[in-house]
Amino acid sequence: MRPKPGTIGALLLAAFASQAQSQQDGSPARPPGLEVAPLPDGPIRYSTAEGMDIRVVVVARGLEHPWSIAFLPNGDKLVVERVGRLRLIRDDVLLPDPVTGLPEVRVQGFAGLGDVAVHPDFEQNGLVYLTYNKPRGGDRGVLAVARGAWRNDALDDLTDIFVTEEAGGISRMIFGQDGKLYVSTFVGQESNAQNANVHGGKVLRLNDDGTVPDDNPFVDRADHKPEVFTMGHRTPSGLAVHEPTGDIYEVEMGPNGGDEVNRLVPGGNYGWPLVSLGRTYPGPWQSESFNGEAMEDPVVFWMPSISTSGLDFYSGDRLSAWRGDLFVGGMRYGEISGTGQLHRIRFNENMEEIRREPLLTDLRHRIRDVRQGPDGLLYLLTDADDGAVLRIEPAD
Repeated sequence: MRPKPGTIGALLLAAFASQAQSQQDGSPARPPGLEVAPLPDGPIRYSTAEGMDIRVVVVARGLEHPWSIAFLPNGDKLVVERVGRLRLIRDDVLLPDPVTGLPEVRVQGFAGLGDVAVHPDFEQNGLVYLTYNKPRGGDRGVLAVARGAWRNDALDDLTDIFVTEEAGGISRMIFGQDGKLYVSTFVGQESNAQNANVHGGKVLRLNDDGTVPDDNPFVDRADHKPEVFTMGHRTPSGLAVHEPTGDIYEVEMGPNGGDEVNRLVPGGNYGWPLVSLGRTYPGPWQSESFNGEAMEDPVVFWMPSISTSGLDFYSGDRLSAWRGDLFVGGMRYGEISGTGQLHRIRFNENMEEIRREPLLTDLRHRIRDVRQGPDGLLYLLTDADDGAVLRIEPAD
C-alpha cells in the first residue's frame, strides 16, 4: 500500500521504533558461512549467458581490504586500501611502497580511506581526488574530500576541498558528464536520511574545487544543505555514469534484503528509512510500504540481498556481448558469508530490467568494486585481508 499524504512523520517514527526494537531484541546469530578458497594462480575460464566465454585473471595480490580503483591515462592503476594506503599498479605489478602524500585517516569499522577519482582533465591538471574519514578528536571522524597533484608517483599539495559536518563511514564519488563531482555519504543515524539540512544519507554535488554549483536543486532553500543533490539513502556503495544519457546511477545496501540501484534525479528522495524492499535484521519488514508519495522507486532491487558494492556500466568493445549492461559487485548472498559474486544486469531501451546473470559465484570472494578500464576490460577488487585485483577478459 502507498502511504497517505501527511503520514510521513508517522512512518518515520514507526521506522525508528522498529530499528530500536531490533537493537533491543538482537538479531539472530549469524551462521558461520562458507569457506572461501584462495584464488588460483592461473586464469579461470567461464561460459556466460550471452554466449561469450571469458577468463578471470589475477592482476595483483597482497592488498589489505582494497576499496576502490581508478585508472591513469598511461595505464597505471590507483588502488585504495581502506586501512589508509594508496597503491600503484604498473604493468600488472603492484609496486611495493604505498603512494606518499596522503592525509591522516581514521580507520574504524568500514570507515577509512574511501574512494579515488581522477579529474576528467587529468592530462592537463594532474589532479587526483580522495574521500576519507577525517579525525575529529576522540572517537569521531567525518567524511572529507581531498585533492592533490599527481607528481612523480606521489600526491603533492593534498588539500581538503570539502568536509562534512557529521557524516562519516562509507563513501563513493564520481565525475559526471557535466564536470561536477558527485559524492555519496553514509546515513549514520537513521533520521539523517530524511533531514535535508544534514549531510548523512545523501548524494552531494560539488564543483571540482569543492564549492557548490549554482544550479544544485536546493541551493536556494534555507533549510537544506546546498550541496545536497539527492536524499533518503541508506548505504550508498557505488556510483556510475550511464554514458548514453549522462544520468548518474547509485547502488546501496538495504538492511536484510532490499539492496537497490537508483537513477538519480535532482532533488530526488529515495525513501530510506520510510520505505524499503528489505526486512530488518531480526526479520520484520523495514517499512509498512514498498513505495511512498513523492519518493523515487529503484530501477533494480534484490531480495535476498547480495550486499551490493561498486557498480559500472560496460561501454567497451572487448566484451561486446555485454555492451550497455550494468555490473554490480556483491559481498554475500542472502546474509551468508562466503557467497560473494558479481551480477550483470541487462535493460531494455527504457532502462527497465529484462534479465540478470550472477557471475563468479564459485569463487565466493567479496567483490568490493567493479570498474571498466581504459583497455575495455572489467576490473574487480576482492575485499579481504589479502585482497586482489581481478581482470575479466575475452577467453580467446
